[in-house]
Amino acid sequence: MNIPNSLTLLRIAMIPIFVVVFYLPFKWANLAACLVFILAALTDILDGYLARKLEQISPLGAFLDPVADKLMVAVVLVLLVDRDYGDYGVLLTLPAAVIIGREITVSALREWMAELGARSKVAVSVYGKIKTITQMVALGILVFQTPLLGIPVYAIGMLLLYVAAALTLVSMWQYLSSAWPKLKESNKKQ
Repeated sequence: MNIPNSLTLLRIAMIPIFVVVFYLPFKWANLAACLVFILAALTDILDGYLARKLEQISPLGAFLDPVADKLMVAVVLVLLVDRDYGDYGVLLTLPAAVIIGREITVSALREWMAELGARSKVAVSVYGKIKTITQMVALGILVFQTPLLGIPVYAIGMLLLYVAAALTLVSMWQYLSSAWPKLKESNKKQ
């Protein structure tokens, strides 16, 4: 066990903490949940940085890091849809379904490509990184929810979530396009 993997496990452990704080019946619960989410996002940045800096990249970390990210994002999206369904149901459900669906698709594609010995064909792209940043900012804002100094925070978060969903589709298309030749080749061998 190394520091980056410990941070990744901490991020996974923060998921139930986030859920409890998210549902607390206090005025400050949105802020507290937002802070837990931000802390989790910071551990994501830090674990990757430390893994490279300390040369502690490991197969366990390579597996756990994306799992931790996807778990946190899926949980936050589901909780937001649950909390805000009455006011923003379809508006929030559509990008949530796109983002969660993409995460499942790309994870399955990476697994399949790894079995074919071509995992590098679906390495993280620039679009994937921009999508992740946009998505994390959007989710943090949507969790916070409360207007700040007259700024319609929720509307900004919703706009960013749609940008993230669009980038999600672009990055998924990019991954599928990169993998398609290898997938066709493996299908011909069977």
